[in-house]
Amino acid sequence: MLKIHQLFLRSFIFIFLSILLLISIVVYFWSKSIYLDQIEKNILSNIDTLSISLPNLKNIDQKVLEIKRATNLRVTIIDTDGVVVAESDEDKSLMENHGNREEIIAAKYKTYGEIARHSDTLNKDLLYIAKEVTIDDKVYYIRMSSEITTIKEYFIKLTLQLIGIFSIFLLLAFIVSYYISDKIRHETDNILNFLINLTKKKEPTNMSSFYTQEFFTINKLLNKVAIKLQKKEKSKAKHTAKLKLANKQKDEIISAISHEFKNPIAIITGYVQTLQNDKDLPIQMRDKFLTKIDSNANKMTQIIDKLRLALKLEEGRENIEKRELDLKSLCEIIAIDLKDKYPNRTIEISGENKSIQGDDTLISMAISNLIENALKYSEGVVRVEISQEYLKVIDTGIGISETDLLKITRKFYRVSQNGWNNSLGLGLFIVNSILNLHNFKLQISSIYGKGSEFIIKY
Repeated sequence: MLKIHQLFLRSFIFIFLSILLLISIVVYFWSKSIYLDQIEKNILSNIDTLSISLPNLKNIDQKVLEIKRATNLRVTIIDTDGVVVAESDEDKSLMENHGNREEIIAAKYKTYGEIARHSDTLNKDLLYIAKEVTIDDKVYYIRMSSEITTIKEYFIKLTLQLIGIFSIFLLLAFIVSYYISDKIRHETDNILNFLINLTKKKEPTNMSSFYTQEFFTINKLLNKVAIKLQKKEKSKAKHTAKLKLANKQKDEIISAISHEFKNPIAIITGYVQTLQNDKDLPIQMRDKFLTKIDSNANKMTQIIDKLRLALKLEEGRENIEKRELDLKSLCEIIAIDLKDKYPNRTIEISGENKSIQGDDTLISMAISNLIENALKYSEGVVRVEISQEYLKVIDTGIGISETDLLKITRKFYRVSQNGWNNSLGLGLFIVNSILNLHNFKLQISSIYGKGSEFIIKY
């Protein structure tokens, strides 16, 4: 399969060679026609002149020779019987009867007769013109002929000139067309390379072409296509990255949920098996085992409730019942409840009495989550400060990095690099959602390795 510039060159050469051949043929027949016409007119003029200058046939042979020398034309005079009366180039006595010659026959019925043929007598191509004349009141036919072999010489000369002229023109045209085809090849190669890079998903360089309007438009459109494809690829890559992250988070969530359920299930199973296997177990021990089973069942229920609450808060289906709450009293109750779970830890509550409008259960859950997080991820005293503008939970624990601070309130987001672990990753998401329901705001500030502050602005 030819390339476009090769097809262009071959077509160009074929067209010009065809034109050269056609012009040569046309010029040949045109020049031949003009040349023969000129000879014909010249011969007729000489015949007319000779007919006027011949009142009789006296010294006719001498006069014919003189005309031959003067005009370089072969002269033959023939009577009505076809007998050659005079001949300038041959012995007339040796010549056959000319009554049946085409030009003589034509001259009998027309103004004159003409024909171009090969002369066996002279072995040359001649143009014969014959015309009827009257000499001494008798009818004769004066026939003059001229060589036409010069037409071939003229044609060869003219053809060589035409070939030379067209060769120069063709060479110049070839140089121009080669330059054009080379530019076209360069432009098409750029487009092909650009498209190859696109198919291989390589980032193609920006193309520009000012050679022709068509190439400029094609390059402009290809650049737009490339930009759109790059945007789609980037969008696809982002989407893929999000899917990978979502899958990773899903695996982590499933792992976390599995871990959260595994311990209470294992404890419940262990105690149940013990109760089933040991029928003589003391009542005190049996009650202790049943209490543990109940505690762990409640823990599983709390995990499920937490998941359900997170879904409700996310979908905006959680209804709140607001009433007046005393924050300091609420925090003291929460501290007492957490003391049972963290007996060796200290929770300090300071500040003013502050009343707010809120849902008792949800606000308690939010504050409890913040204080418990502080207890989990620090070893020192956890302080709760209450003012007219905010409630602040302060710890001196491991802190949170700046990157994680931007994401920590997202659903199921869990920080594991530095030991910070939100269990299911729902705690702060639930806190933030509860506060949003009350038109409150959660602010978190932290210094990695030194501690964190969780502030509820109401």
